[in-house]
Amino acid sequence: MTDVLPIDDLAAFVARAMPTFAERVPEPTALLLGRLAAPAEESARPPHPRHHAEPEVVGTLRVLGPLPPERLLGALERAIARHDWTAASTGYLPKPVEARFAFVASGGADSEAVTAATLLERLRPGLSARVTDLVRTLRTHPAVAPLMDAAGAQTEAAIARRHGAVHTGLAVAVAGAVVHQADPPGLVSRPAAVVGLALGAAVPVLREIPMPEAYAAALLEKVRAGYLLPRHMFGSVTVAGHRFGMVEGAFPAVGDFSGNGLAVAADGGVVVRTGVADGHLRVELAVLAEAPAEVEDGWEEVVELSWHAAEGQASIVSPDGTVGGRLRHQTPPWPGDYRVRVHAVDRDSGDTEFERYKLVVWAAPPAPQTVHKRTDELGYRLRGETGPAREARPEHAYRWVRRSRLAVAATVTVVTGATMAAALRAFGADPDRPEPIDVIERDLSLRRSVDPWVAAFDAGDAVVLVEDNGYRGADPGVLRAASAGGRAASMFWNVNAMTRLSFAERGELLAAFEPFGGEQTPPAVTEALAGIDFAERGYRTEKGLAAVERFTGRGITAADVTRVFASGSGYRIEE
Repeated sequence: MTDVLPIDDLAAFVARAMPTFAERVPEPTALLLGRLAAPAEESARPPHPRHHAEPEVVGTLRVLGPLPPERLLGALERAIARHDWTAASTGYLPKPVEARFAFVASGGADSEAVTAATLLERLRPGLSARVTDLVRTLRTHPAVAPLMDAAGAQTEAAIARRHGAVHTGLAVAVAGAVVHQADPPGLVSRPAAVVGLALGAAVPVLREIPMPEAYAAALLEKVRAGYLLPRHMFGSVTVAGHRFGMVEGAFPAVGDFSGNGLAVAADGGVVVRTGVADGHLRVELAVLAEAPAEVEDGWEEVVELSWHAAEGQASIVSPDGTVGGRLRHQTPPWPGDYRVRVHAVDRDSGDTEFERYKLVVWAAPPAPQTVHKRTDELGYRLRGETGPAREARPEHAYRWVRRSRLAVAATVTVVTGATMAAALRAFGADPDRPEPIDVIERDLSLRRSVDPWVAAFDAGDAVVLVEDNGYRGADPGVLRAASAGGRAASMFWNVNAMTRLSFAERGELLAAFEPFGGEQTPPAVTEALAGIDFAERGYRTEKGLAAVERFTGRGITAADVTRVFASGSGYRIEE
């Protein structure tokens, strides 16, 4: 449908009206709106929620939250009410709904502007879309376009504020003309409806149009001024085709990793070869002022190579360009030569739960690549080499814990030379009073209590006791009592990364410590710790459980955990 009057008439009216409103737009609102098409770290792009059967304008306005509409209404309400709208003519408008309505209003989270715009849209469906269409058309009209320029603004914030303010002013002028012509009934607050419809148009328009030409340079200047070293970020990246990268622009076409078996520098970035073909992997990124003093332990492959940044601000990305959250634009925002050290562990596991990476970046002149460590089977295979046979690491048998109900916090205790009843009594539990686990957990939840309880099962040659988010098995007195007829060992861990590994024999506590490696222990404990490297970071819970198994001769399996909780019986512990 075409306008009844030429668009030029409306453009002339809007050009006269919009400066009045643009200059009154509050700075925070103008800045929020002006950054809607900016890079994600500047715009913090909010979601676009919309409930079923709601007018689209409502979902659009909820992007902003309740404060910006209220703030804008407070700033513009008088100016809108006093403005002379009689000269405005918008041409075609959707017809009112030919029906009777009853309205019930109550206090809620929506602002007055949202409520008024919603009500008017229900009375005249399509009105908000008409406002948006007119804003899109008029912003480039010869009478209006000169007013949309952000000339004079130099900083990133100033350009964004000006960009948001002029488009909001345009949208208010258009919405005011539309509301005036629509002549809504008295139950609709006209200033509130104008603000609601204006924001409903400004948000999608500002999202779809490019930022002002000067914005990119101003943003880069801002980023450079605030860029500090060192920087450490943690996140995840989507892997595809066994690859992810640290990339400035388009993902480089790299397929040959035979040089070092791990990473390749190419135009635009560095590409890393992963073990898993597809999925999400954890990545740590560190940007330093100078080269690290030493090579970190705990990694199976470590390669260092040179990389030239054409622009800077590279991101950790998937081959399809997907960026992982906080890993966006984190390398130095300057072009130049850099060194990147790529670390990898557990590429042979084929499991996204365990495979992980760390990239360390610092400025340095170009130099030959350095391979600091090469031990995984994938690396040897990619390099066309035959690697030495690798023994399975003891802790790998316990990696299932991370996917179990014990992942966050628990204590596992294994007791030999005792009956299940004796072991439970050592814990302070009555073996004759089992209770359904769901009853215990429901009771503790209702009382918001952390009273201790334990589940247990007889493994034949040992008794295994499991505490979900408990720590009784780490108590020295409990271990002394439990080990009276043999041995007892326990591993405790919690959500704060605290751990405790304990060993007792024949009623004597042999050792109890947070395992970091290098502890002085008696021979029986030292033998159980042989081949388990606690000094090497990572898998401390799994290593502790392996040591418990070594010492007692019986470990715990994923099937055991399933069985003990499926049995449904637990025992409360009396303090």
